[in-house]
Parts: sequence; C-alpha cells; structure tokens
Amino acid sequence: MGFRLTPRNDAFNALFTSQATYLVKGAEQLSAILNATTQAERRDHAEALDEIESAADESTHEIINKVNSSFITPFDREDIHGLAVAIDDCLDHMDAAGDLIYLYRVDTFPKRVYKQVEVLNEMAKLTVEAMPNLRNPMSLQEYWIEINRLESQADKAYRRMLADIFNDEDANAITVMKLKEIINELEFAADAFEKVANMVEGIAVKES
Repeated sequence: MGFRLTPRNDAFNALFTSQATYLVKGAEQLSAILNATTQAERRDHAEALDEIESAADESTHEIINKVNSSFITPFDREDIHGLAVAIDDCLDHMDAAGDLIYLYRVDTFPKRVYKQVEVLNEMAKLTVEAMPNLRNPMSLQEYWIEINRLESQADKAYRRMLADIFNDEDANAITVMKLKEIINELEFAADAFEKVANMVEGIAVKES
C-alpha cells in the first residue's frame, strides 16, 4: 500500500455510512409501494419515502458542510462532495419512481419491474455495507465489481421491460407512457448506484 498524504478521518466514514442507510430504508419503501394492494397504502409508503429522501438530503448537506469546515480531509474534497451527491441521487430516483407509482395509479406491472426493485434493494445493501470501509478503499474491490454486475443486469432488464410494454398490443397508450416513466426512473436509480461504485473505485486508485 502506498504512503498516505492525508490522514485517516473516521468521521467522514461515519457520515457516509449514515447517509447510505437511507438508501436501504428508501429501497424498502419503494418495494412496499410497488407491492401495496390499495391506493391508501401506496400513499402512506410514498409519504414515508418522501420523508426518507428529505432526511437523506440533510445528511448530504451535513457531509458537504463538514468538507467546507475541515482543514484536512481523508481524500480529495471534490471526491467527498461528488460521492455524497451521487449517493443522494440514488435516493432521488427511487423517490421519483415511488411517487410516480402512487400518482399514476398503475395497478399491474411487468414481472421484471419487481425484479428491478429487488436489484435496487441489493445495491442499497451493498452500498451501506461498503461505506465503513472507505478508510481502506482498495478493500472494496468486490463491492464495485458486484455493483457493476448488477447494473449490467439492470440494463438488460430495462431494455426487456421497454420491449414488453411496447410490444403489448392490448396495452392502453396512456398506461404505456406511465409505465415507461416509472421504468426510466428505476433505470436512473441503477445508473446512480453504478456511479457511486465507480467513484469509490476512483478514490481507491488515487489512494493506492
């Protein structure tokens, strides 16, 4: 391992871990929205997801404020800022997907949508598990490899979901448009998780 020019600062690891816990909570609420059997249940879970997203925003600002007030940081300030924003983007897209499911009152989804949300839950769990180990980013190689594998899987599922809804000759045009917007947000969320993993990999390269 190369000589570190910056000291270890576990405070940032704790902040990133705290921020990432909202990803798991948000993904769980997204699953609950998708699997709800009534519009009232969806509303309750959508409101819960909104509250989680707001709390995550506060966590993001806390990290950025600490960067701005710290004389020395454990790795580049731009990387700390970028990672915090990237984690927040994951939740923003999950929140958008959940909100659209509730607002659009879609009752039937392609089976792959459920699988896609399961993938997002797995990505969230992997990310929160990785954050405490930012003190030694090179140890997270399995994390970014697995996230990239899951994102590739999500990309394939995304294309097939679009094919499913566009090839359904019995589907209502408005319903197709609603589903497409929801599916897009799920894809954006998967892409955002991949960005987080790629940033962690980039930090590891710089710190090695």
